[in-house]
Amino acid sequence: MRVAASALEPILALNVEKEVRKDALAIRSSSKGDLPQLLRQARQIDEEFVARLERLPLVRLEIRYEKIEPIRTRRMERLLEAAARILQAPWPGLRPAVRASYGEAQFAIMLREHLQLYAAEVDALNACVRFALLMAPLRERVRRNMEAQANALAHDVTRLLYD
Repeated sequence: MRVAASALEPILALNVEKEVRKDALAIRSSSKGDLPQLLRQARQIDEEFVARLERLPLVRLEIRYEKIEPIRTRRMERLLEAAARILQAPWPGLRPAVRASYGEAQFAIMLREHLQLYAAEVDALNACVRFALLMAPLRERVRRNMEAQANALAHDVTRLLYD
């Protein structure tokens, strides 16, 4: 499994970069709240990612948006709402802006929901991935790990911002 996991590192790095780009777009466009445009841009980023993956021998990806878009839409709606709310706060800096925008419990719930939707989106995307045979057992491990980490990460970030 370690050999398979190390072979996935370049793919995972590309995926993280892709997700950071999509979330950055959402945050930058939160004042406009143009969800259809954001979803179109997310698809363009996905297409660039798929094109880059085609150069790698271990994996093939055919994105089935009919399964992914409902989850992505909910996640992006919540991200747009949260970003707009935090960016409207009159205080500079992330911690004061978050605290001015959300109560601690409310923030923890919002962040946990976002991370759970992200994990669900990754799981739906994972179903579109065709790994080389020895990589297939990693799929379920990745899903379980992301679900487990969503709650822990939401808790840790909330503690960081509110303690």
